[in-house]
Amino acid sequence: MNDTLAAATHRRSPAITRERAAVALMFLMNGFLVGAWAPKIPEFAARLSLSESTLGLMILVFGIGSIVMMPVAGMQIARFGSARVTRVTAILVLPTLIFLSLVGSLWTGAIAIFLFGGLIGAMDVAMNANAVAVEKQMRRSIMSSCHAFWSLGGLFGSASGGLVMAWLGVLGHAGLVTLLAALMVLAAWPLLLADKPHPEEAGARVRLPRSALPWLIGLVALFSMIPEGAILDWGALYLRNELGASMQLSGLAFGAFSLTMAIMRFGGDLVRDRFGAVRTLRFCTLASIVGLLTAGFAVNSTMAIIGFAIAGIGISNMVPIAFSAAGNLPGMAQGIGLSVVTTMGYSGILVAPSAIGFIAEHVGLAAIFAGLPLLHLVVLCLSHLARHADRPAGVAVEK
Repeated sequence: MNDTLAAATHRRSPAITRERAAVALMFLMNGFLVGAWAPKIPEFAARLSLSESTLGLMILVFGIGSIVMMPVAGMQIARFGSARVTRVTAILVLPTLIFLSLVGSLWTGAIAIFLFGGLIGAMDVAMNANAVAVEKQMRRSIMSSCHAFWSLGGLFGSASGGLVMAWLGVLGHAGLVTLLAALMVLAAWPLLLADKPHPEEAGARVRLPRSALPWLIGLVALFSMIPEGAILDWGALYLRNELGASMQLSGLAFGAFSLTMAIMRFGGDLVRDRFGAVRTLRFCTLASIVGLLTAGFAVNSTMAIIGFAIAGIGISNMVPIAFSAAGNLPGMAQGIGLSVVTTMGYSGILVAPSAIGFIAEHVGLAAIFAGLPLLHLVVLCLSHLARHADRPAGVAVEK
């Protein structure tokens, strides 16, 4: 009977709704801005005469901005609802890419990148919260596909960035990206699900879990996301400075990675349901190791781009599996375990890549990418914890 009821509910919920399309468009817009930033990093560093270690500090400022603004966004979501916060942060983030293209000093560059990272992070929290609200309304999972749209946006932004900058210049590129992003916001604006505020959550007392389990799963998320942040922030610079790629070609580092990641995320739920979370995580981790080693030992830019593409296949579903496992830990409230794992995971993509600049100044970026698979060996050792991501026994499965 439970199966029949679940199936009936499933049939009553349409696969695509206005609200689902709107939040997916916001994910696309956010990923598009981040992807457009990736090929601008070498030009940004050259304009401000930044060494690799100083650029690492700038990337750290990006991460600090995100970490500062993420909890602020969470409090505002509790007060006003995710739809309103998503709209406001989307509007505020629009001009930041132009600001980054105009700055000419170290301090103005730091302010610009702090605002960019902070508003990107705040919007990330808000649109994820809105996606959760849409999931509850539809009674079906959409999170994986939403993150696939983010990867797709990253692909469009990064793959086109070098070509557009060569054609329109740095400022022209920023203006065109801002215009396209604004059109996405305008299209999604009236369709976002207007969820209700939850003011009681703003004052909720947070207690860190004493169990080691969420922290170990958080380590899986952390060591899965550090390579993603490394490719985003350092892939283009690696291709351009160490492999002699052109500006147009250097943007394909993150572009190839985003393409394979988006494809795999669209099919990730089906693969996991077919083979199980543990087996899927192990396959993805091994694929990422192969890709990172290929990129790190590349003799030319084409080989490195292929390596980043293979890494995208692997990393695509490593973090979603970790997040699902955290949300299904036995004997623990969903939000507690998930908050630990998401915080640890996002620190890997926001803060950890800043340290790469200091290390790369001494050993080079090739050694960095060749060494990142060591982190994935830890993920393989902890991969058995992914069993919590599978449906618990006894829960009705939709048919």
